[in-house]
Amino acid sequence: MRKPIIAGNWKMNKTAAECRALVTELLPKVKGAKCDVVVCVPFTDIALAAELTKGSNIAVGAQNIAWADSGAFTGEISAAMLVEAGASYVIIGHSERRQYFGETDKSVNARLLQALKTGLKPIVCVGELLAEREGGLTEKVCRTQVVGAFEGVSAEQAAGVVIAYEPVWAIGTGKTATDEQANETIGYIRSVVKELYGEKVANGMRIQYGGSMNAKNVAGLMAQPEIDGGLIGGASLKAEDFSIIVAAAK
Repeated sequence: MRKPIIAGNWKMNKTAAECRALVTELLPKVKGAKCDVVVCVPFTDIALAAELTKGSNIAVGAQNIAWADSGAFTGEISAAMLVEAGASYVIIGHSERRQYFGETDKSVNARLLQALKTGLKPIVCVGELLAEREGGLTEKVCRTQVVGAFEGVSAEQAAGVVIAYEPVWAIGTGKTATDEQANETIGYIRSVVKELYGEKVANGMRIQYGGSMNAKNVAGLMAQPEIDGGLIGGASLKAEDFSIIVAAAK
C-alpha cells in the first residue's frame, strides 16, 4: 500500500506574516491525517514554516533547487541552504519553471541529482501542454520527461522520489483532467518507471495528480487506484480547503 501524499505549492504567495497565520490555522485541521502532508513555501518562508511545524505531521518543502553546491549563480539556492533552513522536500521541474524560466529535462535532471545527493525528498513534475494532449502526444511527452529526469538515478534513489503528473492545460485554468484521464496517464507514467527500475520500485513509487485538484473534485480523483495524492496550487492557500483535500487522502 502506498501512503498518499498531499503537498501544497504556495507558489509566489504569502509573506512571513501570512505564512504564520496560514500554518497556525492549518496545524489543528490536519492533525492526525492519514497521508503525508507537505507545504512547499517561498524561500523566505521556509525557516519560519519549519519552526511553526516542528514536532507536527506537516513537512516543509521548497519550490526549486540549484544544480550546484555553490557558486556564481545569482538568484539560485542550494540544497544545503534549503536543508539548513528546514526544508525536507523540494519541487523540481514544475511546468511554470519550464514555461517561464527555461527549465529543460536536462536541468530538471541536474537539480534532481543534487536533491538526492543532499537527502532532500524530490517531487518531480511532468506533464503535457494542451496542444500535445489534443495531438495525442501525452504519453510521448511524459515518457521523455520521466526518462530525462531520472538519467543517472539509481533504483534505490528513485524509490524515494515522488512524481507529480500535472497536465499543463489544467494548472490555474480551472480545467481538470477527468478522474479517468488522470488515472490512465499516471498508470502510464508508472509503466515507464517499471521499464526503468522494475516492478517493485514502480509499485512503491507515489505519483500525485497536480492539475487543479481542489476540495470539490478531490474525492473522485483520490478514488482512482493509480493516484497517490495531489500537488495542490490555489487550494493550498486556504487552510479549510487544503484540510478537506488532506482528509480525502486515506
